[in-house]
This record gives sequence, structure tokens and C-alpha cells, in this order.
Amino acid sequence: MELSEKVRKAVRNVPNFPKEGIQFKDITPILSEPKLVTEILDYWENFYRSEPIDAIIGIESRGFMLGAALAERLQKPFIPIRKVGKLPYKTVTFKYDLEYGSSEVEMHKDALKPNWKVLIHDDLLATGGTAMAAAELTKKMNAQVHGYCFLVELAFLEGRERIESYSKNVDSLSIFY
Repeated sequence: MELSEKVRKAVRNVPNFPKEGIQFKDITPILSEPKLVTEILDYWENFYRSEPIDAIIGIESRGFMLGAALAERLQKPFIPIRKVGKLPYKTVTFKYDLEYGSSEVEMHKDALKPNWKVLIHDDLLATGGTAMAAAELTKKMNAQVHGYCFLVELAFLEGRERIESYSKNVDSLSIFY
């Protein structure tokens, strides 16, 4: 079975979460399958090994799990982006809209060096709001978005179209149409 199909089959649907009408795609079942996690990380490591990436950004919270593991495999710094008030040092922030409200995220002011090329990782691409916010924070730090890396993409929400203005390099392991 192809990796994209394995990921698709492992994703659990949770209806009406975080609010009524939302069909949440839960990736935690993937994390309970070590062989699948290894296969995913092997794929990404091979895919990104020769790319000119200086750091990997992981978006809170599910983007931390595999993003940090990928950063370790590629021997690149891992940069967390978190909700406001969760980071202990001086930060830069960005406010944005989600499919079910609005949010604000931040990163440490000293997390990225100017002109670094970053890979932004999260578990899921929906409307692209959070990935766009990560890209805006990257720009504020005078760094560049080299690309995006997602486990799952909800293509019907057209998030890819929203983030491609920052980078056309968008890799999603499994796409739901």
C-alpha cells in the first residue's frame, strides 16, 4: 500500500470538533503506529535531504511532534510557533482567521536568522490560515519560506491556494478531496 493511503487510513474523523459542523481529522492514531511514523519520517528525510533548508518551523501543537523529529534527522534547528503567551522570551506575533474563529501565534524574536530558508511543518492544511501566519512570522524575521510539509491536506478548503504566494513547494502526504 502506498504511503499516502496508509496515512489516509490511519486518520480518524471526529465529528463536531472543535465546534458543531467541523469534521476534525485526527492524526493521533498515526502516532500509535511506530512503523508508520518511521515510514513518514524516512519519506520526508529523503525528500528534503538535498533541499536548501536552514531550519524547520513546527506549528503548535501537532506540528511539533513530527516537525521536531524531521529537524533532528536533517540536523536543522527546530523553531516552534505557539499560541500567544506560551513562549518565555521576547516574541513576534501575527493574528489571523481560522475556519472556526481567529487566533494569534508567535515565535521567539531570535529564532530565525535573516535570509534563512525555512520549511514550515504542520499536521494538517485546511484553509491555510495557520500556515500563512507562520509564513508572515518568517517574513517578519527577514527569512524566506522554502516550502511547506503536511501529513494531511483538505483540498476542498483551498488552503494551498492561500499559501502558495509564499512558496509553491507544498508537500502533503495524503489529500482529502
